Amino acid sequence: MKRRRITPMLADIIQTTLTSCNGSLFDCADSCPVCGGEPAGYDLKTRQFAVIIEEDERRVISVFVKRFRCRSCGQVFPADQPFYPDTRIGSPVVDLCITLGETMHYPRVSVTLAEMGIVVDRWSVRNYIRNNTRSVPSVEMFNVRVPFSLFSLSSLAMETSEGRSINPDRLLAACDYPSRKRGLPFQHPPETTRASPDKKGDDTA
Repeated sequence: MKRRRITPMLADIIQTTLTSCNGSLFDCADSCPVCGGEPAGYDLKTRQFAVIIEEDERRVISVFVKRFRCRSCGQVFPADQPFYPDTRIGSPVVDLCITLGETMHYPRVSVTLAEMGIVVDRWSVRNYIRNNTRSVPSVEMFNVRVPFSLFSLSSLAMETSEGRSINPDRLLAACDYPSRKRGLPFQHPPETTRASPDKKGDDTA
């Protein structure tokens, strides 16, 4: 039997952190990203932030994102949200995929996420890592490198009452406002960049 690399305490912290994001509402936008015009309310979308394993069952962690229509040009656009452009899960989970991918092959990243109680298939892991062109700042927790965004969120989760969601504005700040970024993920000074392992032949389990 293979030894788990993830301690139960770290898995619990990550689970609690992601659960604390459930139900958060993001409904703020300053101006139209196309012409700078005034936004008007349009509709409300539910987005999947993460999928976790809770008591051997999958649980979808969702957030709500308001969309706006520009009064000037008619462009429909979302509020600031904790997602990188063209991704389907929350930016802290994408950050975690990338951070783990600095020292692991894609299939192993997916397995390690599962040990943390997070569901991300290896093909999605591969895409997030391959599409990334920037470095993710990280810190060590229980001998595992985790992205700073997730570490910051864990601190907010500890301050949040049980059963309540993390304040959306603080959540966005912890994630560094990823929806405003054009790359995956945000830029960071070169000295924190870590070398990625050779990924040749890692598309098989």
